[in-house]
Amino acid sequence: MKSELVERLKKEILAMEGFCTPTVNSKVHFGIKTLEKAFPNHVFPTGAIHEMMCATPEDAAVSSGFAAALAGRIMNDGGMCLWLGQEISPPALRFFGIAPEKVLFVPPVEKQALWMIEEALKCRSLKVVIGEIKELNLTESRRLQLAVEESRVTGFFLRHNPRSLSNTAAVARWRVTALPSTETGIPGIGYYSWKVELLKVRNGIPGCWHIAWAPTGFAEQAAPVTHPSKAVHHIKTA
Repeated sequence: MKSELVERLKKEILAMEGFCTPTVNSKVHFGIKTLEKAFPNHVFPTGAIHEMMCATPEDAAVSSGFAAALAGRIMNDGGMCLWLGQEISPPALRFFGIAPEKVLFVPPVEKQALWMIEEALKCRSLKVVIGEIKELNLTESRRLQLAVEESRVTGFFLRHNPRSLSNTAAVARWRVTALPSTETGIPGIGYYSWKVELLKVRNGIPGCWHIAWAPTGFAEQAAPVTHPSKAVHHIKTA
């Protein structure tokens, strides 16, 4: 009886953190099963906050592309996205399955960025919030996590060269760097290809994957390697 109660409480806590067992109608299909297996219940956590560590402007651009690809899958059945950050090319989002008119672009205001992100995460009319925020401590991140537990909005935060790498309430900490593009069969630039490292994950298994993006969606290129390096101070682009 006691063990059943503990298991039920575990499931309720995981559900609040975005790891609930999906129903047929609610599951978001990302198409990268080995990556999804790194999370509890083999479910990529939506309705939660993720942080992406970036050491260079190039890393930040690559992480933005990966975040856009994830957002496109989450918004596949509709919904809006708020993007707080530097100017990007709205038409380019179509490649990731996002209609530009479904994205609210907000220029960054450094002293108000955290407040703006928190308020956006409380908005149930949004599906995804993508924000550039350099510093984030545990207390601040807890406020953001509490916001998404109520609204079920998914947040992706691009953190460019933060001074502190202390623990936060984010369910996952990522590092994304560029790989040579995959061939398309025609001359020119190929499809996007990333080295995706899951540096930290709550109740899951860290790992590393080579993932490509094509008009049909995600495609894994190599077998995952678990236990990536935890150091993110000296990141170099591939």
